[in-house]
Amino acid sequence: MSLLITTLITFVSFYSYLLIIRVLLTWFPTINWYNQPFAALAQITDPYLNLFRSIIPPLGGMDFSPILAFLALNLLSGLLSAIPASLPL
Repeated sequence: MSLLITTLITFVSFYSYLLIIRVLLTWFPTINWYNQPFAALAQITDPYLNLFRSIIPPLGGMDFSPILAFLALNLLSGLLSAIPASLPL
């Protein structure tokens, strides 16, 4: 059970890093999102971000959906980290 939880925590951390890269790359308007590796990054991260874009649409050209996405990932990571402490030995 501990291996599964550790793997999930590692996946959430890795996905958070991918989201950070995706958000930082949006600051460069000359990036062509149809070329690799940017297209792969967009295919991996956009479905998750679109969940939050449906909740908070872009306001004034600013996309605030990554804030909710990071909050959800941090909450998930915290919950996963608390599971081993609550399990009996």
